[in-house]
Amino acid sequence: MQRLKINWKIAIWSFGIVLFSVCIGGTILLGGIIRLKEEELSRRLVVTARTVAQMPEVTGGLTYSEMRPGVQSAAERIRIINDVTYVVVMDMNRVRLSHPVQSKIGDASDGADEGAAFAEHTYVSKAKGELGTALRAFVPIMNAGHVQIGVALVGRIMPTTMEVLLGLSGQGYVVLLLSLLFGLWGSWRLAQHIKRQMFELEPHEIARLLVERTATFHAMHEGVIAIDKDENITIFNEKAKQIFKISGDVIGKQIWDVIPDTRLPEILELNRPVYNQELAIGDTLIMSNRVPITVNGQTIGAVAIFQDRTEVTRMAEELTGVKAFVDALRVQSHEYMNKLHTIGGLIQLGNNEKALEYLFDVTEEKGELTRFLSERIKNDSLTGLLIGKISRGRELGIEVTIDRQSRLDRFPPRLDHHDFVLLLGNLIENAFDALQQQTGRVKRIFVSIEQDDDVLSVLVEDNGPGMEASVQSKVFERGFTTKSESGRGIGLYLINGIVDKGEGTIEIDSAPEKGTSFVITFPMSPS
Repeated sequence: MQRLKINWKIAIWSFGIVLFSVCIGGTILLGGIIRLKEEELSRRLVVTARTVAQMPEVTGGLTYSEMRPGVQSAAERIRIINDVTYVVVMDMNRVRLSHPVQSKIGDASDGADEGAAFAEHTYVSKAKGELGTALRAFVPIMNAGHVQIGVALVGRIMPTTMEVLLGLSGQGYVVLLLSLLFGLWGSWRLAQHIKRQMFELEPHEIARLLVERTATFHAMHEGVIAIDKDENITIFNEKAKQIFKISGDVIGKQIWDVIPDTRLPEILELNRPVYNQELAIGDTLIMSNRVPITVNGQTIGAVAIFQDRTEVTRMAEELTGVKAFVDALRVQSHEYMNKLHTIGGLIQLGNNEKALEYLFDVTEEKGELTRFLSERIKNDSLTGLLIGKISRGRELGIEVTIDRQSRLDRFPPRLDHHDFVLLLGNLIENAFDALQQQTGRVKRIFVSIEQDDDVLSVLVEDNGPGMEASVQSKVFERGFTTKSESGRGIGLYLINGIVDKGEGTIEIDSAPEKGTSFVITFPMSPS
């Protein structure tokens, strides 16, 4: 019942519009009909006036005074035959020889529109009189010598608008009735179609939803961007503007013009949602959920809801680096404690010279490694990380070797020491985990960092158990791990994100019982 009421309201509005349009069109049409009738009447009046001007009784009456009484009867006969309001014949002194009112015959006419007729002009004029607005045709009357001897004036009162309407044929009324009926039916059908398009909502309900939606989007802590099927922006809330440092109104603009490296338009091609994907857009790292907008099975746009993960990622990387240094300090504490115990034991045994020699050997070894890394790796965070991993390897019985040709002067575009601490730390820790499962051979890890003007390459290689091809294809998936502990499977996923962020490539060379090597290459200039 409510839906029927709503449809009737829309139908009445629609029918009112149709009726108004019909009235406007009818007014224009009626004006055209009146104009056509006026033109037709003008032609008739001119023909009638010329007939009067050529009648022998009229020319004779103007030429000979004894024939003047016959002019009135001839004019009345023509008036009745041609259905005109009046026929007036005037001589060159504007004296009337005929007139519908007998008392005006013999009087001079003083009409303002008659002057040109006495100068041999034929024309039609419109004049308003006591009986209404009339059309008047003026035709000069010429004698046999083509000399003007008078004027014939034929007038007809114009029909009113109501008379024109009443004069329409029955077909006109049928057309009008059918137009109204079809207008009413079309309005009802249009109302139903509009209601379906508006999801059975009233206009004020749609307006309220629009206001609420806009306020909700702008109040959200997440960024929201939506585009239509032509990739024009339809939604861009305030949080999105803050994240991407955009000001002003961007609604209606192409998404490529506002955010050149967005991944939102690809959802229109994929026609499927993409959830929890990390994207690097400019200098901003975001976690994005992108979903196509579908109406009646048709994709009409796409929407992205995302959070700025830049600071969160920075904090995570800082924590990862701190954890690596804590582990390194713990390992070094154990290592130095063991060395102190050794030196103390030698002193208690009275072998002071051996204790001193052992102390010099330890100091020289540690100093040489520190000098080498400080000269070749121009970043204290990475130097500390590598020293810690070497000490950690000794504790685990794993030989960690740094390539003596390694060098790092600067980081690739978009990357910094946080990224490399996370990258190297996770690769070496993964190698530690793999080698702890290995028995019966010397355990080794080889690390190399090479850099020139074009590329920077990182190699981490171990002689562990290796990986099957099926495992290699999944190692970068979030949460995938070959270990039984929960909470694993994140390291290589984060490494893959850093590689994408730096526009680099990663290669895995591994086989069962042959070990594993990871080679990561970054360009030193942005693409």
